[in-house]
Amino acid sequence: MLVDAQRMLREGLRIILAHAGDMVVVAEADDGSAALALARALAPDVAVVDINLAGMSGIEATRRMLAENPGIRVLGLSAVADRRLVLQMLEAGARGYIDKSAGSAELLRGIRAVAQGEAFLYAEAAAALVESLRKRSMRRQRSEALGRREREVLQLLAGGKTSVQIAAVLHIATGTVEVHRRNIMRKLDLHNVADLTRYAIREGLTSA
Repeated sequence: MLVDAQRMLREGLRIILAHAGDMVVVAEADDGSAALALARALAPDVAVVDINLAGMSGIEATRRMLAENPGIRVLGLSAVADRRLVLQMLEAGARGYIDKSAGSAELLRGIRAVAQGEAFLYAEAAAALVESLRKRSMRRQRSEALGRREREVLQLLAGGKTSVQIAAVLHIATGTVEVHRRNIMRKLDLHNVADLTRYAIREGLTSA
């Protein structure tokens, strides 16, 4: 099944797959809702899903599709190898990811790989994923360097408390809170409270 908002691109993919000899396009969809309905009705072996769909994103469509039918193998498709999108698509359950700039041979290789239950990442996507994992590892190492008091300050900051409120909760001076905040940002290489909040949520340091 081909899922992409651009009709011309779907037609191009259909032609490529028709010449492959071992693939048949059973359905096409131009948005996530249509893709879910077709997946329920036809249960295709493989769904090539564009991440950037109108309304429901390809990532959410993949998540819902696989929740209903885990047997479908999804190959994510995008015009950019954004590491965040790569990770989100894989976390949604896709077995592979390919960039629209790839050649037809790479596309066929990707479809065959995921159809066989293997993982497949186009070179640029693989590089983006590796870079993301590298940065995550570095940040985790920096997190381990935080002291007990710094972690307490981080949790309270992520919970929306001001420096004055944190000082009252921890029974320390406001200036000390500011020092801790600067040290936390330096150690984690983060630059504002919004970044600290996202980090704390991602690492399970707060339920916010």
